[in-house]
Amino acid sequence: MSTQDSADGTDRPATAPAGPPGQRDRARQQTDEEFSAFYRAHVRPLVAFLVHHGAGVHTAADIAQEVMLDAYRNWSGINHPKAWVHTAASRALARKIASVEEPVEEVPEPTSLLARPDAIVDWETRHDILPLLRSLPPRQRQVMAWTLAGFTPTDIAGQLDLSAENVRANLMKARRAVAAHLNAGEEER
Repeated sequence: MSTQDSADGTDRPATAPAGPPGQRDRARQQTDEEFSAFYRAHVRPLVAFLVHHGAGVHTAADIAQEVMLDAYRNWSGINHPKAWVHTAASRALARKIASVEEPVEEVPEPTSLLARPDAIVDWETRHDILPLLRSLPPRQRQVMAWTLAGFTPTDIAGQLDLSAENVRANLMKARRAVAAHLNAGEEER
């Protein structure tokens, strides 16, 4: 049995079963170090992935934190951590969108993922692609978000339980829409 290495996506041996106390402590320390490296390498890209899906930055950061906590709790049983957290985050966002919640009156306190609330607005305005992604139909936005997160159409198809052809077709439509938008912007200049 193997699991995927947290930092670079390669396979890693599964955590050994519990043994004597000293061995368990060393195994726990190794697991904590593996997860810590994975967290540092993947939490910010996970937030960006959710923003590309259409989530607000605060919502994306909250979901990313919740998913990473779940990943830590289940770390020894996760075979492909990067795919696991992206799938879990995508599903959590879908549940959040489907649920009816009252809007937050105050902006939450800054976190390590969100340095200052006013920086979020600046960040979003600098990224012209966000309004364009949000204008795409949901499936096209979804495959673009997965693509921007570094997944191939075959990977995306496996994670979303779609055919690779369906993913490629939606990706092609999304890319055409992006190209048309960029061409229209250049013609206005």
